[in-house]
Amino acid sequence: MKTIRLKPGKERSLQRRHPWIFEGAIAKGGGDSGETVRVESAEGQFLAWAAFSPQSRIRARVWSFDEKQRIDASFFIAACARSISARGRFSIESNGVRLVHGESDGLPGLIVDRYEDTLVAQFTSAGTERWKAVIADALLQATGLSRLYERSDASVRQLEGLAPATGWLRGQGPQELTIREHGWRLTLDIAEGHKTGFYLDQRDSRHHFFGTVQRLGLQRVLNCYCYTGGFTVAALAGGAGQVTSIDSSGPALERARAHVQLNGFDAARAEFLDADVNGSLRRFLAEGRRFDAIVLDPPKFAPTAAHAERAARAYKDINRLALQLLEPGGVLYTFSCSGGISADLFHKIVASAGADAGVDGYVLGRLAGAPDHPMTLEFPEGEYLKGLAVMRKLA
Repeated sequence: MKTIRLKPGKERSLQRRHPWIFEGAIAKGGGDSGETVRVESAEGQFLAWAAFSPQSRIRARVWSFDEKQRIDASFFIAACARSISARGRFSIESNGVRLVHGESDGLPGLIVDRYEDTLVAQFTSAGTERWKAVIADALLQATGLSRLYERSDASVRQLEGLAPATGWLRGQGPQELTIREHGWRLTLDIAEGHKTGFYLDQRDSRHHFFGTVQRLGLQRVLNCYCYTGGFTVAALAGGAGQVTSIDSSGPALERARAHVQLNGFDAARAEFLDADVNGSLRRFLAEGRRFDAIVLDPPKFAPTAAHAERAARAYKDINRLALQLLEPGGVLYTFSCSGGISADLFHKIVASAGADAGVDGYVLGRLAGAPDHPMTLEFPEGEYLKGLAVMRKLA
């Protein structure tokens, strides 16, 4: 077994059971791509077993902190079964479920979503790539399913020196699927859709929005960066009279429009705009339009903390415009999925946007990813999705 030895003092994060070892922490040693290495302190004490990645800035990702643990097929069979079993203890109102959430489930670089009877997996680290065949079999064994589609086309694979890989790993089947969520029907394409095909992480926020629209009788709703219209469906289900949905992807808007029909809503209540969100918000202000509820769910503006300052300006701008467009008593649901923006910083950004807009508001709730996208005590980076539900104060 190959060994990497850390520099003095660099063992502290591992002693807190954080699973990442950065390039600058290593004094000597290495391994092949994805190879399991023994991690030792500067004094030679055992710290962890980890998968080595010679090209990534995160040079190794921990499999286990137990010196007696063997990293073999049985390890991955047990880890997959344990992660999937945990989902049975979460409250999930859908047959679209995240079964494995990377580091939070002790399997760094592995994402697995289940859409009814089909699994979709992303192998984004050198370690999971090396054990891909074993993991694929372990997932099917734990779920009793026969179909597994690979969506290893995320840009993060490039940082690991890995080429994109997509297609059926096990079995064959349709790429167009329909799932149930809180009584709604939503479709996805596992080959072409974002991430593994759908944004399961916003499941509970969509339901929260539905409840708010229904309870407050909100009628004019604006859904920005709507993608395939999950929040649009939630608003219509809550009784909104008119929902305007904006995205710059024509195919996503077509699917969003189809979701309105699929769930039995009057198409006249839904307007879809293939347009830039920022420009549309400015145009609505100039036209004097106002809304009772607005959703801002933009793409990732800051993939790392290094991008946070520039991203903060972009987040502030769209939130300022949205708050200006909101009627007094109206509600803004605003999100950031940027790992480089903490929940505390995001709150400050929205507060600064409110100050610039001359708008004050009540925080109705802090929003996060659905429970099957967990954050753990040892890995706060798992909290990539954060949001606020803000009610504009009455005049």
